[in-house]
Amino acid sequence: MAGQAFQSSAAPEPAGILPAHLIRHFAEDGAISTTEPFEADQIQPASLDLRLGEVAYRVRASFMPGPRFTVQDRIDQLALHAIALRDGAVLETGCVYIVPLLESLTLPPGYSAIANPKSSTGRLDIFTRVIADNAQAFDTIPEGYNGPLYAEISPRTFSILARTGSRLSQLRLRAGPAVQSDDLIRELHASDALITEGTFDVDNGLALSVDLAGVDGQHPVGFRAKRHSGLIDVDRKVCLDVLDYWEPIWQRGSLVLDPDQFYILASKEAVRVPPTHAAEMVPFNPLVGEFRVHYAGFFDPGFGHAAGGGEGARAVLEVRSHDVPFILEDGQIIGRLIYEPLTEVPERVYGQGIGSNYQKQGLKLSKHFRPFEP
Repeated sequence: MAGQAFQSSAAPEPAGILPAHLIRHFAEDGAISTTEPFEADQIQPASLDLRLGEVAYRVRASFMPGPRFTVQDRIDQLALHAIALRDGAVLETGCVYIVPLLESLTLPPGYSAIANPKSSTGRLDIFTRVIADNAQAFDTIPEGYNGPLYAEISPRTFSILARTGSRLSQLRLRAGPAVQSDDLIRELHASDALITEGTFDVDNGLALSVDLAGVDGQHPVGFRAKRHSGLIDVDRKVCLDVLDYWEPIWQRGSLVLDPDQFYILASKEAVRVPPTHAAEMVPFNPLVGEFRVHYAGFFDPGFGHAAGGGEGARAVLEVRSHDVPFILEDGQIIGRLIYEPLTEVPERVYGQGIGSNYQKQGLKLSKHFRPFEP
């Protein structure tokens, strides 16, 4: 139990990602604290949604605090001005903001954390990373960390309206070292198929390829973001017309990625995550092309799995090309998934009556948009 782990200096057993009920124990025991009460749906099957605090600091540039500085030290050096968030504020494209989060951590020995943008954040092209004091890597909170958390936010395509309590990032807690391997993926697939369509290809993760053929001729194979579109309120769901913000892509077979243009595409593979494990899209690999894929990389236990009412769900790919135009071909490998065990079986999995937005998904924009009807 979490309470026992707090009193031990040894690495916890077993190693893995903490499920929701243990995250809840951490909150109750003070390892996760907040300046405002937790919200009922804030804890997901294997992650915790992080909420924006009272103020956003616009800074001159992104930064890493490093071992000699806290994040506040760097804010004091680099801030241009402060923006109150309680009543909502516009965060503009091309700007970098640092926002203290409502949640902070007092991790016991043997426990660390990793962060990632939420799915809807990535699908809006909001570049978001979590920073800890004295950090030397983004989205990485070291073992035993005691201190505040901050979000770096840089909207890339759409200006956004955010406020205190808005959720752009999510946190996973890990007991012990990371437990990830190709052997683990093969063992899982042998007993409970991890993909229901496409080719099973494992090499430093399970390969995902891009679908530019489409499931039929009636729907687009992707969406290209329109620049200079309207403001998006990150807390309002199903309220925006797709064509005001996105251009459907009907061309099939291949696609030229324009530099610094943002695309939403889908994988050919229908992914499944067993209830006993969590998955993550690994960071961009420069060997597969001059583009970045998938800002938001967490896949919850039960995603696309029958245990959560799923029948395989395609991974939505948030894609941005760098520097030069790049041609994507149908079926080209575009990313890889790694799987990691949970320390205990979760009480509920993705899709089990917890407001999961992307179970059974195909090509799907963020929850802010009304369904697209060709």
